Amino acid sequence: MVNRWLPIRMAILHHLTPPRIFVLSFALVILAGAFLLWMPLSASKGHLRFVDALFSSASAVCVTGLTVVDVGKDLSIPGQVVTLLLFQVGGLGIITFSVVVFGMMGRGVSFRGREIMQSTFLHTPRRDFIVIVQGVLRLTFIIEAAGTLLLFLRFVQDFPPATAFYHALYNAVSAFNNCGYSLFSDSLMSYRGDWLVNLTVMGLIVLGGIGFIVQVEVIARIRGLQKKISLHSKIVLLTTGALILAGALLFYVFEANFILKGVPWSAQFLDALFQSITSRTAGFNTVEIGKLTNATILLMILLMFIGASPGSTGGGIKTTSFTILLLVIWNRMRGRYHINVMNRRIPREIVGRTMAIIFAAAFAVVLITSVLLFSSGTGAGAPDQSRHLFVEYLFETVSAFGTVGLSMGVTPKLNDIQKLAVILMMFAGRVGPLTLAFSWFTMGKKEITYAEESVMVG
Repeated sequence: MVNRWLPIRMAILHHLTPPRIFVLSFALVILAGAFLLWMPLSASKGHLRFVDALFSSASAVCVTGLTVVDVGKDLSIPGQVVTLLLFQVGGLGIITFSVVVFGMMGRGVSFRGREIMQSTFLHTPRRDFIVIVQGVLRLTFIIEAAGTLLLFLRFVQDFPPATAFYHALYNAVSAFNNCGYSLFSDSLMSYRGDWLVNLTVMGLIVLGGIGFIVQVEVIARIRGLQKKISLHSKIVLLTTGALILAGALLFYVFEANFILKGVPWSAQFLDALFQSITSRTAGFNTVEIGKLTNATILLMILLMFIGASPGSTGGGIKTTSFTILLLVIWNRMRGRYHINVMNRRIPREIVGRTMAIIFAAAFAVVLITSVLLFSSGTGAGAPDQSRHLFVEYLFETVSAFGTVGLSMGVTPKLNDIQKLAVILMMFAGRVGPLTLAFSWFTMGKKEITYAEESVMVG
C-alpha cells in the first residue's frame, strides 16, 4: 500500500517548491478565514456575502487593514476574534508556528521548511535559526502584552475594564502586526492628540515593521551578546529613521495651513509623526485621509510603496530595496560599477533582485489600478466628474500592495470585480510579487548562455 502511493507523494513533493509552499500556506489560511467569517456566527446580523468575507480574511491574513465592513459593528465577537487570529497568524506566518510546534515536540524541520524560514527571517543562513524563530515568537508576545497594558491604561478611562482590555488587546496585536484593523469605526481619530495612545501604537508599528532579525540583533547588541549589528540591520534602522523624520516634516509642511490649522502644536506633532509612520506599514489613522492635500497624498503613496523592512509583518518593496536603489543611482553617477556602502559591497545578485522587485511592484500597481478604473462602471460619465477616481484607486492599490490599509474612502464602494483585484494585490504585496511569480515555475533547469551584444539605454 505504501509503495502504491509513493510515486504520487514524490510527485507532489517535487512540485511543492519552497515558494509554492509559502504562497499556498497564506492562500489556505485566507480561504479558511473566509469560510469562518462567512458563517452566520461571525456577523452581528445575518451573514456576510462570501466576497466580503474573503476580502476581510485576505486583508487580515495579509495584515493590510482595508475593510469593506465595519469590524466593530458588522462583525460579532466571534468574528472579531477570528480576524484577530488571522492577522496574528498572517503577521508571523503559519510556517513560523509550525516550526515552533515541531521544535517543542522534538521533531525536526524539513529542508523546505528550513529554506522558507531562512528566507523569511534571516539575511544570512544560520544554524541556530530555530532558536531565533522561537525567540521571535516569544518577543512578539512580550511586545504585544506591553502594548496591551499601555492601551488598557488609557481605554479603561472610557470603557468598562473588560471592554477596555478587549479593545487594547485587539489594537495592540493589530498594530504590532502592522494590520491596521480597529474596533473603532473612525480608527484612532477619537484619540487624536492623545500621547499615550499615539506613542504606544507608533512604537508597536515601528517594532513590527523593522523586521524580526533586526529586533534580535539590537537586543543581542544591547545585552553584549553580539559585538556589532549586521549591514542589513544598519540599513534598516537608518532608512526607517530617515523616512519617519522626512515623512513627518513634509506632512507638517503640506498640511500646516489645512488639516493641521488651528490644532494645538502637540497634536500637530503627533499627527505628522503618526501619519508618517502608519503610511509605510499600518492602516491606522488619526486624521481623515480623504481631506488631505494632493501633495500629502503623493507623499503617502510613495511611503506606502516603500513599505516596511524585510522579515517583518509589513509589505511594500521594503526599506532595503529603496536604499539599494538610491545607492545604485549614486554609485552609477560617480562612475562606480560596484555598489559600496559602509565599507561593504552589495552582491550583484542582490542588486539585480532589487531592481526586479521594484519594477515588478510598479507593474503590479499599474495593472491593478487599471483593472479598478476599467471595472468602475463610470466610463459613460463625464471625465471631469470621475477624475478623482484615478487618485483614489491608485491610492487604494498602493495601499493594498504595501499592506498598509489606508484608504480615501472608496473601499466599501468597490464592486465585486474590484474587490477581487484588490484581494490579489494584497496577496501579492504580502508574499512578494517575485515569490508569487516564482511559485508558478519549476526551478532547476540549466540556463543557456548566449553570446553578448550591446544595446543602447538611457
